[in-house]
Amino acid sequence: MAEFVMKHLVAEAGLSDQYEIQSAATSTEEIGNPVYPPARRKLAEHGIGCEGKTARQMTRQDYAYYDYIIAMDRNNLRNLKRMFGEDIDHKISLLMDYTHRPGDVADPWYTGDFEATWVDVLEGCKGLLEHFETR
Repeated sequence: MAEFVMKHLVAEAGLSDQYEIQSAATSTEEIGNPVYPPARRKLAEHGIGCEGKTARQMTRQDYAYYDYIIAMDRNNLRNLKRMFGEDIDHKISLLMDYTHRPGDVADPWYTGDFEATWVDVLEGCKGLLEHFETR
C-alpha cells in the first residue's frame, strides 16, 4: 500500500519527476503475487490504483541504488539488516519514524484491519514526503 500512497502524494504535489518509488518484500512468501485484494480495495476506496504490481524481493543492489529504504515494521527492519549487513549509509528507517507516533505500521495480515493500516501508511507517507521536501 505504501508504494502507491507515496506515489499518489508525490503526484498530487507535482513532484513525480523527482522521485523513484518502489516497494519490495523482505521475504520470499509473496514473490510474484499481485497486491493483496483487500489492500487493493482499500487503495481503490481512495482513488489509488495499483494495477500491474507484483511482489519482488529486495536485493543487495537495492541498498546501493536507493537513497532511502523504508520498512513498515521492526520485523522487516531485522530482515533488512540481515540482508544488507551494517547500515553504514544510514538509509534504513521505519515509515512511522516520520510521524509523531513512531513504531510499526499496523499489519492487516494478522488483524484484517486495513483501515488502521491505511491510516498509518497515509500518515507515514505524508511525514516522509515532508521530511524529503524540507531537507
